[in-house]
Amino acid sequence: MSTDSMQNELSADELRELIPQLQQLTEKYKRAERVQKALFDISELSSSVSNLNRLYSAIHEIIGDFMNADNFFVAFYERDVNLINFAYFVDEFDEQTIQQVPAEKLMDGITGYILKTGNHVFLDSQNTAQFEQDTGVKMVGAAPHQFLGVPLKRGTQVIGAMVVQTYDQDVTYSSEDLEVLLFVSQHIVTTVDRVKSRELTERTIRERTRQLRKINDDLQEEILERQKVEQLQHALFEISELAAKQDGDMDVFYANLHEILARLISAPNCFIAMIDEEQKMLHFPYFSDAESDTVEARPLGLGLTEFVLRTGQAELINPPRVLELAEAGEIDVTAAQRMLSSSNSWLGSPLVVDGEISGVIAIQTYGQLAKYTARDLELLRFVSHHIAVAMERKHSAEAIQRYNHQLEERVKERTEEIKEVNQSLREQIEERKEMELKLIHDAHHDSLTDLPNRAMFTSRLELALASKQRYTDNMFAVLFIDLDRFKVINDTLGHHAGDEFLIEVSRRITECIRGHDLLARLGGDEFVVLLDNFADTTDVEEVASRIIDSVSEPFVLEGKEMYSGASVGIANIEPYYRTADEVLRDADAAMYQAKTLGRGRLVMFDKSMRERLLEELELENEFRRALRDEEFDCYLQPVVGLQDEQALYHEMYVRWSHPHFGKVAREQFRQVAEQSGLTLDLDLFQLDKACLLLNNWEGADKPARIAVNVSINHLLQPSLVNKIIQRVESHGTTPSSLVFELDENDLNRRSQFILPAIKKLKRAGITLVLDNFGSGLASLSYLFAYPFDFIKIDHRFVKSLPRSQRNLKLIQSVMLISEHLKFQVIAEGVDTSAQLAALREINCNYVQGKMLTQPKPLNLSRLAG
Repeated sequence: MSTDSMQNELSADELRELIPQLQQLTEKYKRAERVQKALFDISELSSSVSNLNRLYSAIHEIIGDFMNADNFFVAFYERDVNLINFAYFVDEFDEQTIQQVPAEKLMDGITGYILKTGNHVFLDSQNTAQFEQDTGVKMVGAAPHQFLGVPLKRGTQVIGAMVVQTYDQDVTYSSEDLEVLLFVSQHIVTTVDRVKSRELTERTIRERTRQLRKINDDLQEEILERQKVEQLQHALFEISELAAKQDGDMDVFYANLHEILARLISAPNCFIAMIDEEQKMLHFPYFSDAESDTVEARPLGLGLTEFVLRTGQAELINPPRVLELAEAGEIDVTAAQRMLSSSNSWLGSPLVVDGEISGVIAIQTYGQLAKYTARDLELLRFVSHHIAVAMERKHSAEAIQRYNHQLEERVKERTEEIKEVNQSLREQIEERKEMELKLIHDAHHDSLTDLPNRAMFTSRLELALASKQRYTDNMFAVLFIDLDRFKVINDTLGHHAGDEFLIEVSRRITECIRGHDLLARLGGDEFVVLLDNFADTTDVEEVASRIIDSVSEPFVLEGKEMYSGASVGIANIEPYYRTADEVLRDADAAMYQAKTLGRGRLVMFDKSMRERLLEELELENEFRRALRDEEFDCYLQPVVGLQDEQALYHEMYVRWSHPHFGKVAREQFRQVAEQSGLTLDLDLFQLDKACLLLNNWEGADKPARIAVNVSINHLLQPSLVNKIIQRVESHGTTPSSLVFELDENDLNRRSQFILPAIKKLKRAGITLVLDNFGSGLASLSYLFAYPFDFIKIDHRFVKSLPRSQRNLKLIQSVMLISEHLKFQVIAEGVDTSAQLAALREINCNYVQGKMLTQPKPLNLSRLAG
């Protein structure tokens, strides 16, 4: 077993020794195959390449397949002229720019040595010096690391040399590379000779072809010249025919002239310029240009057209010529620059008739390639005379034709005038009737909804009143309808949507009433219905309910779903009514009452309602007078600190005692002020009195700060806030001595608009109090968003103390929040000792109420004095 394994191991060693030999043999066969392929490729080149430059680069590529040939050149020795021609040269250090070099300059070098001796040369950096010493050769150019050079022979004669060299130390050539190069060189000369022969043959063929082509071109030019003469004759005939035509307008005539001219000369852009009778303006009856659509008439100046008019000669103007004219002052500089920038060529010729110049015809091209010649100029000069004559004939024919046409039109017009007058009279009569009917209709109908208007409704209502006077059993009623959210729809969706809304409302109401009832629009969003001859008052209420239900259905406006509603006031017509206005007034009052009760409902008018409205009107008038005469009573009530029992500030408020109405309740007092639009005036009255107190109070009991109730309306506009601050400054009062109390319910309605105004009051130094906290919605949001100094708990929470532990906990929660948000809590409406004790128990710091101090009346006249 051991002997067999040793034999196996020796066999493996022998195989390992054979591997290099096999690899060498494989490389040899591969190299022989590449050489064979190279010879085949060179042979193929002789039949496929017709250009020597392409041949040498292809040979370079073939040799580079089996050895490094980054530096390669082929040189031929031309003995008859004693020159060495470098047919192909690629070297990474030496740049061969001269292809032919005198032979005497290179015969002392390696290339000359190969050409003289016909021997090949294989050098490297180590034997170069020895080679120079032995042969007397001088190295030319950069010294290579290795050099392979072989002669190119035609038979026994050396005709050139082929060299491969490298400067890279890592690249080496072998004797096998030399053999391959010698072997390939024997076939290259044959290939070069074949390609040269083919190239010479092709050059001869090309020269002969060129001569034949020139002869053909001369013949073609002669043919073209004759064709141009024929085209010119034909063009002149066409121009004469155009002028002879009686029909067709001038625009078509000019366009046809341009088309004829374009067949003779390159005329992509053409225009005709005419001088007016005063010899001051240029008009352009025809203009066709690739860069401009139209051109306006202009005064005579220093343009190209004017230059032709001044000289009276046809002109060829190219960029060099326009520079000369600009320097001579004949052409405007701007026109010259414009022509230079577009590189155009311009031809222009005067239009002369009977020795007078009437205009210019011009053609032009843009770009460097299209230029006119003197022959084009001569042709345009010749054709322009015929064009001028044709234009004159055409204008004369047009004038005669226009005159005849005018005569025909006048006769026709006079013939038609009588018919038209009669027809017009009939139409006017019909139109007048229609206009009268339309005026009558418009005078009694609404322009938007086409419903009867106030005038027509009043007229019908008066007839109903007269009928009621004569026949008391007849039942009539007026429904006064007011729509909800109409202003919101108008403001958000626009007036067009508002108009669609009103039209839809009128349609719905029409469907809710009978055919003989009358629906009218008084204006805006107010509609009225006259119900005629109904059986019972319940029928009226049923109609009103149908209208309310119908209007409450959703509306689709501008692609959005919107909702509205209706408030309906009903006035039954009674015999005591004398005018239509009285009925409308009472129906309107009932509608107002319906809106006051919550909208979307109906209210039947009664006499007590009128008395109440009259009373409210009288109360409003008295309120205005009392505010003007300052007949209100002012009171002070302090906010007291429970720890030191000192007044934090004094709240001032006004009350009104009327001789007839008695003491007006606080809520009614404020409501009257708001309805009459005097809320701002009332607030300024209180502010003035507070400043008066602070400035004129003398004594130890003078309040340190006075609070006034301020309406939210002051904060809706920046100008009103500035007005308050200026009012305080005009009194000379320090803003820090004033306290403004803002009602939470007012903030709920307009909170998003007033935060900047509140911050401005805060910066001015005024103390801010949120009054009636807890009476409205989302109260906690004000504690975080608004910079109030004090929060006054609504009196309804305090009234329930101490029995309501829930309200007590709520006050405690607000106090806990106050510690983090830096405000103080005030409990108002403390009227009993039990309420006070409960507040002391939870450590409430500030309270206000009758339990501590009664409101103190003020004698403002004494302070003012």
